[in-house]
Formats: sequence, structure tokens, C-alpha cells
Amino acid sequence: MVWFFAGGETDDNKFNVFTGSFIRLMKEIMGNEFELIKGVYFKTSIMNVAWALNHSQKPIMNPGRNRITDRAFNQLISYGYTPDTQMIMVSSSSGSVVAAQTACYLAEKNREKLLFKKPFHLALGACMVSTESELFKLLKSYQKRGHLGKLVHDELQDEDDNANGVGSTTRFYAWMNALGLMMPWFSWKHSGPSFLNTHPVKGHLHRRRSQTVRKALDFIDVLLVKYNLAGDFYKEKAKEVISRECGE
Repeated sequence: MVWFFAGGETDDNKFNVFTGSFIRLMKEIMGNEFELIKGVYFKTSIMNVAWALNHSQKPIMNPGRNRITDRAFNQLISYGYTPDTQMIMVSSSSGSVVAAQTACYLAEKNREKLLFKKPFHLALGACMVSTESELFKLLKSYQKRGHLGKLVHDELQDEDDNANGVGSTTRFYAWMNALGLMMPWFSWKHSGPSFLNTHPVKGHLHRRRSQTVRKALDFIDVLLVKYNLAGDFYKEKAKEVISRECGE
């Protein structure tokens, strides 16, 4: 079962090109085995990004009392699974923070493997979580202890996207990075174009890629073909869809 944590430009029924294309294609490939996490987003993308910036650095102390992580967690465990279900969590952009926090919550709740016998897989795409953060290091720790299976990260980052890891190691640096991305002409660290620039050719790479079907195909290729997270049957279906969409 694949659950998708979309980015900050998402509402339950409103998507950018990447998110809409990814949902459409994954539904075609996996049918009811693919779902979007809903009810965890604010009404504006600014609020979603702000939440992500504030929660990118370390795990939430009481995730069961946090509206975002609690709702996400309850969706994951209320879908009528058997203990042998293979859970896969996929995310993009600010959704990577929600997914990372929810993954920590799930790993803690499933220490005795009472929910799922198999370790779940986690994919953090176009990721705001820094690999130097306590949050990311805790995920690696869960992986070493066998609670988390595959942790897909590097292959889902665009090489020249300077928004990768924007959450840094403290909230102060996260917001400094965010301001630098939005106003690079005042930043010693970040260069243009501004993250606010959504032009399809001259805009920021992160925003340009969010408006392409190609990004959705790249995600599917990494997740279902290269990492084969959902098994051989869905791997072959993914190959067929990718080939068709690319006109091969």
C-alpha cells in the first residue's frame, strides 16, 4: 500500500501539475493500493511551508497531540490492513516533513510489530529535511533497528535545486534559508532565481519541476522500477506507463 504526502501547494482536491500527474499515473498503475494523505494541509501553501520549516529539524515530542501527524498516522492504520501489508510512504517538498514526522511516530508505535510485521519503506522527494538534522538521523536509526526498511532520498532530489534540505538543523537557520531562497539578492548563500519565481523557463528549479509531468515519471521510475518497492507486478506496469507517457 502506497501513501502519498504531497507538497505545500496541495489541497485535498487541488493539485499542481506534478502532484496531479503523480496521483493519476500511480492510480492507473496501482489502483486502490495507492492513496493520498488528506486532511493534513492548511488552506494556504504559505501555512503548509511554514509548518514544514518549523518541524524539519527534530521529531515532534508528542505526535499524537499534533493535528498534522495524528491525522496522517490514523489514515495509515485505518485502511483495513493485515499484519503482512507492505506499507510505503512517498512524499514531496513540504510533504516530506509531514512524512518524516509521521514515519517516526509509526516506527515508535510499531516497535513490537503489533501493527505491521514488515518494516515500512519511506521515500523523501524534493526533500526539505536536511540529512544533518536530528530528524533525518533518527530515521536512519530506525532503519538500522529494522523498524524502517528502505529509505529513498538521494535519487529523488534535483541536483541543482537549492531548496533541498532547506529545513537545516535549527528553526533559525531554516527561516534564514527560506528568506535567502525568496530574496537571493540579499543572501550570501543562495543565488537566483527567487523561489517565488514560478516562470516555466526562468523560474526556480523547484517550482519549474512542480509544473511538469516529467517529475512524476521520474518519481515513479525511481520508486517502482529502480527500487522495486511495490514488487515485480507493479514494476512492469510502471515500465509500461513510463514508456507510453514518454512516447517510446
